[in-house]
Amino acid sequence: WLMRQVGRYLPEYRELRRRMSFMEICKSPEISAELTILPVEKFGVDGAIIFSDILTPIEACGFDVRIEEGGGGVAVENLKTEKDIEKLRSYTPDSTSFVYESIRIVKKMLNGKVPVIGFAGAPFTLACYLVEGGTTRNMLSVKQLMYSNAGLWNRLMDSLTDVVLHHSREQVRAGADVIQLFDSWVGVLSPLDYRKYVMPYMKRLVREIKTAGCYVIHFATCSAGILKLMQEAGGDVIGIDWRIDIGHAWEVIGDKTGIQGNLDPAKLLADKRLIEEEARSILDKTGSRPGYIFNLGHGVLPNTPCENVKFLVEYVHSYEVDVA
Repeated sequence: WLMRQVGRYLPEYRELRRRMSFMEICKSPEISAELTILPVEKFGVDGAIIFSDILTPIEACGFDVRIEEGGGGVAVENLKTEKDIEKLRSYTPDSTSFVYESIRIVKKMLNGKVPVIGFAGAPFTLACYLVEGGTTRNMLSVKQLMYSNAGLWNRLMDSLTDVVLHHSREQVRAGADVIQLFDSWVGVLSPLDYRKYVMPYMKRLVREIKTAGCYVIHFATCSAGILKLMQEAGGDVIGIDWRIDIGHAWEVIGDKTGIQGNLDPAKLLADKRLIEEEARSILDKTGSRPGYIFNLGHGVLPNTPCENVKFLVEYVHSYEVDVA
């Protein structure tokens, strides 16, 4: 399967966006379910990741979230005080019931054809959106909070961990076979900061999600320096981006944890010869190792040709491991 396998590169999605906003689609279970299934039917991917957004539970807590049109980014109402953290503590899964209804519809429609993948933002990445009011290059406001007000940081991360835990468990109850945790911005941290400010919350989160009876994929970008720590934090599979050689990632992680990744999404803008070469290079390094999931290193880009996505999926399916 591919991250952001439902997105602006699909003509069906672009047509729908002419009539509905992104959040309107997310909150329409029947429509989001149809979009979720589309890549399975169109390209033959091996997993159906639910169409939603990591900020859905944040909006449900009462924070203003704006997905800017045309891929312009995300704007989030800033978290400023202890009272704002109280808003996070008010979260209940009832406020995001449309996500779980969509999962139930997808589960019924697929009838076991492929696994259903739920997802959530990891606490640190959600904290970045809340503290920065969106995303910035270095997340300096987040770091300033971590370093200068440990009490407030711990309360924020505790509250976000609870939100993500409840949201993830409810997705599993609705039928999700796997939960992917997106820690898209954690790569701005040093290994020391990750261990001190993030790892305790990720350990608790992964451990408690797994009690619901599902697999967990723990994904981050720019994670080469914290890969071993991510494994220690938990997850059945560690998702990596293209900035680290997948062979080296195996050496760091070892054989007890799976790996997902890690083709650069920009390679899908190239010709099919290059796509095949790059995919083969990754597959040759993974060989017949158990626990490997082919994926991109991040989401499919908006200007990606559909025929290239189909070619990639078909090539990966046709690849045969050389056991000689």
